Amino acid sequence: MPHLLIVDDEPSICVSLSFALEDEYTVWTATDPQEALEIVRTKEIDCVLLDLSLGTYSGLELLATFKQIKPEMTVIMMTAYGTIESSVQAIKAGAYHYLAKPLHMDEVKLLLHKALDYRNLHRRVQALSEAVRQQQSYAGIVGKGPAIQKVFQLIEKVKDISSSILITGESGTGKELIARAIHYEGNRRDAPFSVINCAAIPEALLESELFGHEKGTFTGAYQSKQGLFERSQGGTVFLDEIGEMSITLQAKLLRVIQEKVVTPLGSYETKEVDIRIIAATNRQLEEEVARGRFREDLFYRLNVIPIRTPSLRERREDIPLLLEHFLCHSAVTLGKGTKTFSAESKKWLYSYAYPGNVRELANIVEYAVALSQGEVITLDELPPALMERMGSQRRVRGDQEGIVIPSGVTLEEAERRIIMHALESHGGHRKKTAEQLGISERGLRQKLKQYQEIM
Repeated sequence: MPHLLIVDDEPSICVSLSFALEDEYTVWTATDPQEALEIVRTKEIDCVLLDLSLGTYSGLELLATFKQIKPEMTVIMMTAYGTIESSVQAIKAGAYHYLAKPLHMDEVKLLLHKALDYRNLHRRVQALSEAVRQQQSYAGIVGKGPAIQKVFQLIEKVKDISSSILITGESGTGKELIARAIHYEGNRRDAPFSVINCAAIPEALLESELFGHEKGTFTGAYQSKQGLFERSQGGTVFLDEIGEMSITLQAKLLRVIQEKVVTPLGSYETKEVDIRIIAATNRQLEEEVARGRFREDLFYRLNVIPIRTPSLRERREDIPLLLEHFLCHSAVTLGKGTKTFSAESKKWLYSYAYPGNVRELANIVEYAVALSQGEVITLDELPPALMERMGSQRRVRGDQEGIVIPSGVTLEEAERRIIMHALESHGGHRKKTAEQLGISERGLRQKLKQYQEIM
């Protein structure tokens, strides 16, 4: 049974609460602060019911001491003189919730259950985070499959050098997370990490944001402004959606990379900057260069170290781990209790194609956690749009799943499509895939490695 401590300077309240709760909890009681502190130090207390006023001693002070001794312990405050100010103070000091006297036992029991559920969820998240940190992640990026591990290895190699990096991949694959990992794991970690989305800001404003401007340069420039490149001195600038940057700005960016200087708008004075540029795009920049929409010289300056983020379809073995990660994160963020997916829900989620990649998976889980009624998330509680898309996929596939090979496709490409389709059908399970295809697991691994290198 959970261990509960009741702290109140009125012995009658301690006795009555103890009597009402002893069937569900191992109950300890204390009528003075020193006795309560001794129990917290020596016993495994899970939750505390703490009176706000303990004679001449403040319950808020005792709460702060409790939190120093055992930060994970949940504390519920009690008082006969409840005010908004005192409740806010209690929550700020670390209390889980606040009860006004006279107490109603149904309310007390419900709140205790919620408080313990909240504490257990936090323990689960901490345990999961520690396991992920040790074995299944790198700098907060979750994944244990070969595709993402290859990215982790590359980050480890380049984190301390200042060469420009170009991160490519589909939307939602975590390009910004990769950039943050490079910065915060490297020797520039103590300097700024600045992010700007080149697609979200108009060209004129983007130039001012990056390079800064002098007072009076344009209407509304009432004072000089330092640009992002200067503000990031010694650190990293992450240029997201670099493929959306105009040709004019591309030329100015090229100068920053080549000469390590910037010139604010309206100024003739150049300023030296020591920054590392990391750019990202979901476009094929080689094609943009061929069409004249992206400068070839800038492409080669940015693409010194290319990093390609794999799609979720290429790392299906990570889906269960990511599901659990986002499940715990959403439950804590939304203040929900422990949640899990039903077996049927997992089956559908493991087989889905995820065109929006990891970001789509995170959104699906957040929706399910927010709207689900019970502890187990059923198939009906998944987003309706998702179920519609998955239903369409299955109707197209029919009872006997197959794959269409268009005319004109090479034998090698047809083989690749068949292998990748079989792998997806088995949820990334390589042994079953190899058995279905009639090849060895080693042969399958070689084929997948070959496809990864080509992509």
